[in-house]
Amino acid sequence: MLNLKQELNWQINSDQDFFTEEGVFIQTPLLFLCLIPMKEQQIENWKVLSSEYISHEPWFTVRREKVQLPNGSIIPSYYVLEYPAWVNVIAVTKEGKMVMERQYRHGLGMVGYELCAGVVDPSDANPMEAAKRELLEETGYGNGEWQQWMVLNVNPGTHTNLTYCFLAIGVEKVGERNLEPTEDIAVELLNPEKVKDLLLRDQILQALHAAPLWKYFAMDK
Repeated sequence: MLNLKQELNWQINSDQDFFTEEGVFIQTPLLFLCLIPMKEQQIENWKVLSSEYISHEPWFTVRREKVQLPNGSIIPSYYVLEYPAWVNVIAVTKEGKMVMERQYRHGLGMVGYELCAGVVDPSDANPMEAAKRELLEETGYGNGEWQQWMVLNVNPGTHTNLTYCFLAIGVEKVGERNLEPTEDIAVELLNPEKVKDLLLRDQILQALHAAPLWKYFAMDK
């Protein structure tokens, strides 16, 4: 309440304020104000009037749908992109180094730093097992203590899939990498200070990787 009083330049004696379950009442010789929490606005789902696939490629499956909004407005062509679940992992070695990858991304036409990441395959028992598989295949690192760190979606307006982010502490080199023919990945062990500096200088542009990293540094205090 202090900020509200200051903003309105009220001269209020704190002894005159009192509270109820419905809100906060502020009483002054000149003013009696009741602040009651507003009722949450209800948001309804859209209604799908028709739906058809316009592309069904392994990495580009797209639906075009005709949808009706709760207010009756109709969007004749709304595009939804279907993808399998994705995973990524913040891997920290026993020595405190962060296992980072550097690779070329054709969309931006540039080389940049990323976390180890991949797709949940049908053969994976769950997202964590997929993340462990990807870390071993792409970096040769494994073991350690694992936990699910956060769950994200790249764009809820268009993408159907979730990204499961994991934190693995105390990983170690347990084998050789097993890259796919289409993968060209450099593995680098960086100090946490270096990774944070990359974030601050916008050198980690993959948002699904930057978000869990920022959470890691925010909670590592």
